[in-house]
Amino acid sequence: MRPKLLRLLAAVLAAGLITPVLTVAPSEATKRPRANPAVITHWNTIATRTIYTENGTPVPTSVLYLGFVSIAVYDAVIAIEGGYEPYLKQPKVRGRASTEAAAATAAYRVLRHYFPSSAGNLATDYAQSLAGLPDGAAKERGTKVGQLAADRLIRARLHDGINAKITLNVKLAPGVWRPTPPALAEMLAPWLGFVRPFALRSPAQIRLPGPDSIKSRAYARDFAEVKAKGALTGSTRTPAETATALFWFVNAALQYEMAMRDQVTRRGMDIVESARAFALLGSGRGDALIACWRSKYDYAYWRPITAIQLAGTDGNRATKADPAWTPQLATPPYPDYLSGHACATGAASETFSYLFGSRSLNLDVPSLATTPARHFDTAAALDAETMNARIWLGFHFRKAMTDGNKLGHRAAAWTITHEFQRR
Repeated sequence: MRPKLLRLLAAVLAAGLITPVLTVAPSEATKRPRANPAVITHWNTIATRTIYTENGTPVPTSVLYLGFVSIAVYDAVIAIEGGYEPYLKQPKVRGRASTEAAAATAAYRVLRHYFPSSAGNLATDYAQSLAGLPDGAAKERGTKVGQLAADRLIRARLHDGINAKITLNVKLAPGVWRPTPPALAEMLAPWLGFVRPFALRSPAQIRLPGPDSIKSRAYARDFAEVKAKGALTGSTRTPAETATALFWFVNAALQYEMAMRDQVTRRGMDIVESARAFALLGSGRGDALIACWRSKYDYAYWRPITAIQLAGTDGNRATKADPAWTPQLATPPYPDYLSGHACATGAASETFSYLFGSRSLNLDVPSLATTPARHFDTAAALDAETMNARIWLGFHFRKAMTDGNKLGHRAAAWTITHEFQRR
């Protein structure tokens, strides 16, 4: 084309007199179908089955593995869909890739790594997930994205302190924890308090006020409350309070995972939002339990069953010993301060509040016992009920509940402000 004609055409285009038409290849013109978010809740269900039903993982340590799975799935989804920063840096995806295949692969590989005894069931689950997706290059790319996300997570967690040989050795004295009847078991998983956190800088990052002195009025007040409300026999609990205590006894970590599945489904959250919701819940709660277990290890404060039976040794005139006192249910094998249940609930409550609004939770928590499911409209209601429940079981002093709940909120808030950020 002659130079003069080229200049004339440029002037016409600049003036808007002619609209240019761009041609694209058919594959580029076709909009990528929206990924199905059901893969996120499906593999979360598989994860909880693997962790609890098939491997009997203790509730306190189970949150680590739920966090690992949710983060790998999130990174795989974000590598393809974008929108948020990955937890671990991921390679750029070139060409169309199946987000569903990536999410399923990431979950599968992380679970298979940490729970090799479930490899057969997981392989069946994985084959079924992939069979429901169209064959082709997108599916193959998606599986590779998921593999990389899982492998990077697994490598990043090497030598992170899981199952380290750590024991709690303390000198018996008033106010100091000791194994509780009937099992008289040593502290469960003391290494949990030394595991490398997900987002916190260290397990001891969040400062705590510590438990009350056993000679204080505050201690005597909490002592009287749990002695009256938490006893197996002769308690002042109402039938409704007993039902509440039993509702929250089994496995709060699983209940919050199930509640999150319900939330992301009912609210129609897409695959990115769903993956991020579980990653926030898993990592925030994981850090809360790591920090909580560190406080249990550092403070080694005695449980109500020990305190009430041995109150004659505490030097507090306002407490009275009852050598026959027992809690409503057997006390778990680890110190009182802080409450693991309160730490986990505070983190879950903070996460739910961030995602759905603290006064508009519309949260249904399923029952793992015989009692009906429970509904919560506010985070404050969830926090209050769970804190009362553990006292009504006879497990904790109120100080362990209130401080634990605050720690959980702070740990999750740190995660929310430091990880999984929008680009």
